[in-house]
Amino acid sequence: MFKSFLLISLIFSNLIYSSASGEEWLDDFAKRVKTKTAKQRVPGYLFAFIEEGKPAKMVVSGKTANKGSAITPQTVFRLASVSKTFTSILMAKMVDENKLSWQTPVKQMTSEYDFDNSKNLQLAHIVGQSSGFSPNAYDNLIEANYPVKRVLSMLTDLKPLCTPGECYTYQNTLFGVIEEYFQENNTSYGEQLESEVLRPLSMKGASVGRDGLVAADSWAKPHVAIAKNKWRSVKVNEDYYRFSPAAGVNASGADMVKWVGALLGEQPNVVGPQIIDQVTQPRVKTKREMHRRLWQRYLKDAHYGLGWRVYDFDGHRLNYHGGWVKGYRAAVAFAPDQKVGYFMLMNAESNLINDFTADFWASYFKHYDNQQKLAAK
Repeated sequence: MFKSFLLISLIFSNLIYSSASGEEWLDDFAKRVKTKTAKQRVPGYLFAFIEEGKPAKMVVSGKTANKGSAITPQTVFRLASVSKTFTSILMAKMVDENKLSWQTPVKQMTSEYDFDNSKNLQLAHIVGQSSGFSPNAYDNLIEANYPVKRVLSMLTDLKPLCTPGECYTYQNTLFGVIEEYFQENNTSYGEQLESEVLRPLSMKGASVGRDGLVAADSWAKPHVAIAKNKWRSVKVNEDYYRFSPAAGVNASGADMVKWVGALLGEQPNVVGPQIIDQVTQPRVKTKREMHRRLWQRYLKDAHYGLGWRVYDFDGHRLNYHGGWVKGYRAAVAFAPDQKVGYFMLMNAESNLINDFTADFWASYFKHYDNQQKLAAK
């Protein structure tokens, strides 16, 4: 099993192997991850710590499958709902270029669905998870392989719980409107994300859709639990890939380093600061987030922006999103004031990823605060 810290040079794209990260708090975190994942026998994972302008520190562990090859920084994973962070940036770029507005009515985005059941439903309400429809409406139909058009048609008959923009109601199905919009304009979400984000950021292993995943030279197979600490590899379903703006992006660890770097401001020509500011402004309060296991001791406030969760993490601003589809878990987060970020990818449905993400940021901010106190003396 391969396990070590990898220093990834964002300038020369070289990999330099090191037995230690040089950060005691990060070494301790990596040891806790190693211990807990070994106990659960998690098939594979990787995570990285990124500081603006510095080589990323990445830990890689496990295999793509039981009899598969070792996971590397180039191994591609499904990002699940972390895809929404890509969608938010793509749509924000279109808004910035005056191709769309956040106030564009959904009825103008696609001519096939009237959405008369939800007055004043706008693009911002889709990306900002404030449509007013019951949370996760018709996700069961996605998993039952219903066609996108049929699911969206059924949404037009669903009575909202509140006026758009007034309450947090997390959705996947409604993101199908964005795919429909691109198709009506003779393109696709995948083509636009590739041309506007993935290619400009040189995210060479990233893709949209099932075909992009399985075509990769190295890709992590999905695993589900069949008993305590026992996992079984399963096939990759097409279901959520059909709603790609919600959960259809794939990426490797090396790709995600570039993605987080861009979010930290390293590629302003591709993802400008005004874009990041747009999508990470708090919009709708998410009270349930305040009661998440382990997170609740740190969260002072929680909102959803546009494709991002926006937290007050023990006095520090944190932008975060998680992802979960059959056989995979993912998480990405960045602290804009400290210009640091983190992500973790797993080819198993382990809830450990939630604990690890909270643990990581608690450890980092404790280290950061201590350094600030020392500097002030």
